[in-house]
Amino acid sequence: MTPKSRWQDRDPRFGEEQGRYEHPIPSRDFILKSLADAKRPLGFDTLCDSLGVRDRGVKQALGKRLGAMVRDGQLLLNRAEEYCLLDRLAVIAGVVTGHRDGFGFLAPDDGGEDVYLSFRHMRTLMHGDRAAVRVTGIDERGRREGSVVEVLERRTREVAGAFFQEGGVGFVVPDNKRHSHRIVIPPKMRSGAKPGQLVVVEIVEPPTEHAPPVGRVSRILPEGGAAQTAIELAVAGHGLPHEFPAAVLREARRFGREVGGKDIGHREDIRSLPLVTIDGEDARDFDDAVFAERTRSGFKLLVAIADVSWYVRPGQALDAEARARATSVYFPSRVIPMLPEELSNNLCSLMPKVDRLCMVAEMNVTRAGKVTRTRFYSGLMRSAARLTYNKVAAALVDRDPATVRELGELLPRLECLREVYDALRRNREERGALDFEAAEMKVLVDEAGAVTDIKAYPRNDAHRIIEECMIAANVEAARFLKKHKLPALFRIHGQPDEERVADLKRFLSLRGLFLETDGELEPLKLQRMLRTVSDRPDLAVIQNAVIRSLPQALYQPLNIGHFGLALEEYAHFTSPIRRYPDLLVHRAIRHALEGGSAGDFVHPPREMELLGQECSQRERRADEASREVVAYLKCEFMSQRIGEEFDAVATGVTNFGVFVQLKNLQVDGLVHVTALGSDYFQFHEQDRTLVGERTKQRYSVGDEMRVRLTRVEPSDRKIDFELVGKTAGGFHPRRAKREGRRSK
Repeated sequence: MTPKSRWQDRDPRFGEEQGRYEHPIPSRDFILKSLADAKRPLGFDTLCDSLGVRDRGVKQALGKRLGAMVRDGQLLLNRAEEYCLLDRLAVIAGVVTGHRDGFGFLAPDDGGEDVYLSFRHMRTLMHGDRAAVRVTGIDERGRREGSVVEVLERRTREVAGAFFQEGGVGFVVPDNKRHSHRIVIPPKMRSGAKPGQLVVVEIVEPPTEHAPPVGRVSRILPEGGAAQTAIELAVAGHGLPHEFPAAVLREARRFGREVGGKDIGHREDIRSLPLVTIDGEDARDFDDAVFAERTRSGFKLLVAIADVSWYVRPGQALDAEARARATSVYFPSRVIPMLPEELSNNLCSLMPKVDRLCMVAEMNVTRAGKVTRTRFYSGLMRSAARLTYNKVAAALVDRDPATVRELGELLPRLECLREVYDALRRNREERGALDFEAAEMKVLVDEAGAVTDIKAYPRNDAHRIIEECMIAANVEAARFLKKHKLPALFRIHGQPDEERVADLKRFLSLRGLFLETDGELEPLKLQRMLRTVSDRPDLAVIQNAVIRSLPQALYQPLNIGHFGLALEEYAHFTSPIRRYPDLLVHRAIRHALEGGSAGDFVHPPREMELLGQECSQRERRADEASREVVAYLKCEFMSQRIGEEFDAVATGVTNFGVFVQLKNLQVDGLVHVTALGSDYFQFHEQDRTLVGERTKQRYSVGDEMRVRLTRVEPSDRKIDFELVGKTAGGFHPRRAKREGRRSK
């Protein structure tokens, strides 16, 4: 073999593979190029010959990489056991989302339009699986419809739900309604489960075209507090990784509990600056600290972020686990962290009075709120204090004497931060960023896991100070990455599509509001409209309608800007302890600071695309799990209040009833059409109202009502009410004109 025939010489990314792994193997890019050059599918042995791989150990590792590329949708293994390029097969790879009614959708990896999967094609799939499908046509609703070519990866390993037995056959009905299959449990795999008990089952046989999935009861959930039950159901139902492997814990513990001398290196020492962290009272990890001082042209603002990328390196078990989780998951009484506590709550937490490694964004901010110059660098810091939002607001806004005395010398620095915020806020308003100032609702749980209250926590100026500082740092991180042309993940928020904008304009017009649009919707015009309704009683309803019209924010390497913040570039830089995209951004910034380029970055563009898809999907998974737990606990809280009356507002109207939300609790439920009164109600699609044939009583979004709680079903997250009385109507132009004529 001549030296040029060695795969190590021909693989352009061999240097990166060598840096990441002790025993490097051909890179994904090299494998894809070799298959493209072959112009035909290749079996494993033929592919090894094509790559020039001879070593037995390298062949074994290559087999694992090829398996991972199949799971990621980069390759397809056909029935002849040959590896194929998907773009040559006219098939689409993506993640399956199930629906409670049995059908589903495949979200393509390339971000294109979802593919509808009928009940028949969903028989072999479960929610969360990765699959390759072929588009077979367009259904009656104009959606692309597909058929399954191959199941790329079975991602559902556990399911939680209630165990039942009928006719001697045991089965589990999943709690997560996106799983429409019942899981069959053979007698020898029931582990003593009794009908009605909540259990977690391990999937031992996936579904086929002719048979449902088969499972084994791995544990029976204890009849304890509601919080524990809800979290167990969510963790299993959404497949959330919740236990750290031994290798991950070993890596985390080897760093110790203090910053070592070898970690400091050539970092800038900023320990003399009184940086502070400002978080909620119950925060346990502190990943951002701030400092500001006045300059001739405005301010110098420092945002220091825990340097997680120094500890979590590519190729390590820590990095693989962080990638698999992608985000920390927050529940009312528990947090499932992305990183082990040795890092998240200690070495990477910017605790007061201890040395910590950080990545710093140092920005010059004008009095008009524009950032004119930014410098990123690795630093060594020591937080001067761990402050809370309430304490900072008490000093800056309320001027509470005791708090002012307690903060002492830190108060002038906080006042300077307030001035920076005022400047950044002016800039935010000028560019048209959207603002939704709803209070955060928290479900409070006692030590036994029982729900004690649902309480609103309004935002104050301290929240807003930190938010604007973090947004400024995120913008500058995105600009830095763009300038250095590095593969990285931007946080993108696209334009609302034409259909959603039309629906929003129609909804607003029924409430007497006009939304100006010339072609694409502009954030500034949307912001101006929202300002005009800031003192209206139906503000929350209007804000919810606007939010529903907007697309979901995503992570991707292609920057298209952030519509909601009215920014041309935006990335997540400020929370690497709890978000994997932030860790990737830090990794890219460090690479550039050390003289690296896009060509030799450890994450090539194609891998970054996959990482964006993974992080976006896992963020949605975490959000869904959190919402399900909160909904379950709200049901538990309300189950003790059946028969009580509440003030509510209508949030949605359908042909079968009115959806309402209780004021001050943000608990959602349904007033079924049969509970609206003794009448026949007709649903008017155009203005989404229910109108009684006999009484002419009209129900619309925004109507205020008095309702009585009649039924609660925690397992289905359903709450039913009946109407006691309607206290105020929504905005109806025709009725307004009629009432105007009467007054004349």
